[in-house]
Amino acid sequence: MVQSAREEQQAQSSSQTNANTAATSRDYAYYQRVFHGKALPFAFLDLDLLDQNIRQVVARAGGKRVRVASKSLRCVATLKRILASDPTFQGIMCFTAREAAFLADQGLDDLLIGYPTWHEDDIAVVARATTTGAHITLMVDSLAHVERIESLAQQHGVRLPLCLDIDMSLPIPGLHFGVWRSPLTTPNQIRPIVKRIASSQHVWLDGIMGYEAQIAGVGDNYPGRILKNAVVRWLQRRSAREVAALRADVVAMIAEEYSQPLRFVNGGGTGSITTTRMESAVTEITVGSAFYGPALFDNYSRFRYQPAAGFAIEIVRQPRADIFTCLGGGYIASGAAGVDKLPKVYLPHGARFDPLEAAGEVQTPIHYTGPIPLKPGDPIFLRHSKAGELCERFTHLVLVSNGAIIEEVPTYRGDGQCFL
Repeated sequence: MVQSAREEQQAQSSSQTNANTAATSRDYAYYQRVFHGKALPFAFLDLDLLDQNIRQVVARAGGKRVRVASKSLRCVATLKRILASDPTFQGIMCFTAREAAFLADQGLDDLLIGYPTWHEDDIAVVARATTTGAHITLMVDSLAHVERIESLAQQHGVRLPLCLDIDMSLPIPGLHFGVWRSPLTTPNQIRPIVKRIASSQHVWLDGIMGYEAQIAGVGDNYPGRILKNAVVRWLQRRSAREVAALRADVVAMIAEEYSQPLRFVNGGGTGSITTTRMESAVTEITVGSAFYGPALFDNYSRFRYQPAAGFAIEIVRQPRADIFTCLGGGYIASGAAGVDKLPKVYLPHGARFDPLEAAGEVQTPIHYTGPIPLKPGDPIFLRHSKAGELCERFTHLVLVSNGAIIEEVPTYRGDGQCFL
């Protein structure tokens, strides 16, 4: 663990150096020059900062493979860029069956659906894609899931790969520290499902997944919440130990009950890379949000990714000397409602939301008293709280590199797709 701590410090130091460099160059004037004359609103992706995030993910993964989470990106061009950047990146975790089939049509492969699929038509989509050579793995966490997929696979004359989703939450009296996903919490609960898969001619066990959301997706460095941050860190340290023990026990049990080796053992997320990589049983880590560096991930003490993705809204009037009202901007993130699900005012520095209006559906007042002379027509730059949800609002990402717009690429929406 001493080596891990040293590596973590080195990664954080490198990240902070990159952040300081980016902060001096990626200011309001920089992006205002880049986007001069561009119609607003628009979403953008800074490829130079994306590449910094890619390098940091590779370093933090410590030799483990990384499966890219499409939910956090929702753009085929971005997915392909990341996958081509380094051999560390292998495979995609999708969020629906139809999305997986769509990505297979775009030439992408090794597609793991991160959530169970039940509807007959959706499973049929996977079966048809399988007949054309796609490798799409379906997620299951019950005998009912297995038997449903087995029956439909038989109807379509295919064998379909399955992944078992294992619950990685930390149950504490009075607190469920984690998310409500799989009902499978012990090897003994998993054993009959493994045996059922082993007896089937139409499905096989491709891998297992356990998402420790309470480590990967919960920040521990929120401003003004010293006590809560300390409690979260303690719970996360305890949870990391229990997660590792459970995952190792499940892998050992499967080795006893299933004759074929698992192709993958998947775990983790952006916030837990350096704890998940320490598990010998884990072969790959899922990462998504790290690439765009959304605002919600500013609230972690262990790392800092670059704000590669954002969006710009237009000042259209000025009701007071220090208030600039923009058109639109109310792109609120999913999850439990709270201030942290609002977009974050990014540039110019010192700008902030009005506390009574925040980010609105049709207008967003921005308070600003800084040195930059703002006026109608000027942009205000914001960052979405979560990563891929930004792409549900825009049909294209404007790609920026070295001070210039180099291309515009479609998001899923721009490709005419709406999966969830």
